[in-house]
Amino acid sequence: MKNTKQLIDLIHLREIDTQLFIGKSESVGSLNVFGGQVLAQALNAAYRTVAEDRFCHSLHGYFILPGNLEKDIVYKVQLVRDGGSFTTRYVTAEQDGNSIFVLAASFQKEESGFDFQGNMPEVPLPETLFSWEEIYEQTKEFLPKSFGEFLSLERPVIFKPTVINNPLEKIDLPPMQNVWFKFKEMNEGVTIQHFHEILAYTSDYNILVTALQPHASKAHFGNTQMASLDHAMWFHRKPDDFSGWFLYSIEVPSTSNSRGLTNGKIFSQDGKLIASVAQEGLMRQKVK
Repeated sequence: MKNTKQLIDLIHLREIDTQLFIGKSESVGSLNVFGGQVLAQALNAAYRTVAEDRFCHSLHGYFILPGNLEKDIVYKVQLVRDGGSFTTRYVTAEQDGNSIFVLAASFQKEESGFDFQGNMPEVPLPETLFSWEEIYEQTKEFLPKSFGEFLSLERPVIFKPTVINNPLEKIDLPPMQNVWFKFKEMNEGVTIQHFHEILAYTSDYNILVTALQPHASKAHFGNTQMASLDHAMWFHRKPDDFSGWFLYSIEVPSTSNSRGLTNGKIFSQDGKLIASVAQEGLMRQKVK
């Protein structure tokens, strides 16, 4: 995928019935379906059954089985509740009759009320930083093959980490990470529904790998089995500009029992808190 339109097209499902949809997959470099894709497509299925004046404010998903990239994904929507202010939907994603992911999502009418948020971290501006593609071009001669292949992939999102860690330096790193990101070639026809879906897709990047950082002296992709287990997201505010830079500020409160818990906050460049994220993932040491 090269741009935002192609990403939106991937997320937008084919409707079979009013509560039944079919989705395709594209690889992001792994052998299985990218968790962010299933999350975003399930949100698309839920949105397609909700009144236009209601917008997702929270979602909670569980990854049950790895998705097969070569097979269609069937999304079934259950209409749990349509209330005066809130709407609730439950979505099951299936392959070969087996559930691979489930999503509960809640939607709300726009309302006025109290407004408070915490401050955005002080980090270098994105204009002063290198993107993944630029980092790859400068370091590809000595990067591990798998890491280089990951950085060099073409994506619809530009990522710029505020700190570049050397994967060859075996030292433990702080349990946090800040990454700027921006959607490529954002067009004027993108709606808040589209934005929520592509933000959900992007929220599965960078978050679990941050849980490896406190163990970076001994843990890496090659000796650790990693997979998203569950993912929660809360949408707080609409940004003024969908095409601007966003900061994903990620912290690691705990790793234990072969699992890592990560929390993330997504800010627009002007400091507005757009969304919050929480994810727990598998971090199982591979047996030699």
